[in-house]
Amino acid sequence: MLLKQRIKLCQRILEHRRCLGTTPPTNQSFRKWYQKLWTTERTNLPPYNHFTQIGDPVLRQQAALVPKEHIDSPEIKAIVEQMVKVLRKFDCVGIAAPQIGVSLRIIAMEFKGRIRKELPEVVYQARQMSELPLTIFINPVMSVTNYSKLKHPEGCMSVRGYSAEVERFEGVKLTGLNQLGTQNEITLSGWNARIAQHEMDHLDGKLYTDHMDRSTFSCTCWEAVNTKSGRVEIPFYK
Repeated sequence: MLLKQRIKLCQRILEHRRCLGTTPPTNQSFRKWYQKLWTTERTNLPPYNHFTQIGDPVLRQQAALVPKEHIDSPEIKAIVEQMVKVLRKFDCVGIAAPQIGVSLRIIAMEFKGRIRKELPEVVYQARQMSELPLTIFINPVMSVTNYSKLKHPEGCMSVRGYSAEVERFEGVKLTGLNQLGTQNEITLSGWNARIAQHEMDHLDGKLYTDHMDRSTFSCTCWEAVNTKSGRVEIPFYK
């Protein structure tokens, strides 16, 4: 009986072969051919034009140092350019190379002045926000300059649609190379120090969910979910 059912299944599949637009090659087993009909072949490779999401192994790897002899290479320049493109495309304030699928120690940060107009002034002041021009670090090293800790809500484009309160040091210093291979150093405080710590975590295979106050972890659109009877989508593209 089981054999007859399998034969009928094969007959139905063969009858619909034209709709599927392919035929089983003679050198492959029927099982492999059948699986390929429903398996999407991966054609999109890093560096991505989107943010990798929690669960992707690249976000849990210790990112590798960029060899000094390759810092000025076309490949590294292309990665940096793609990072900046994705950073601005999604209108966010920081990005690390693992977030576009590249496990290298590169970060980019940018906090635009117009953000002040988009936030209540009391929030802007409480989070100690300030403008930060586009800043790129290759092989950055971070040291803490102010060990006081500030606790504020924090999100991540690699944990799309969620946020939680996270404690971060109030001040840090970054040293490393810029995109031209020149030694660079910057001291940051308040929100910009938070951005730096967040991106440095990415280079060490960590996410803000590893540090968060778990009781504050929430979906950023929970109210819309209730209002629209659950008919809400969280986009991973833009």
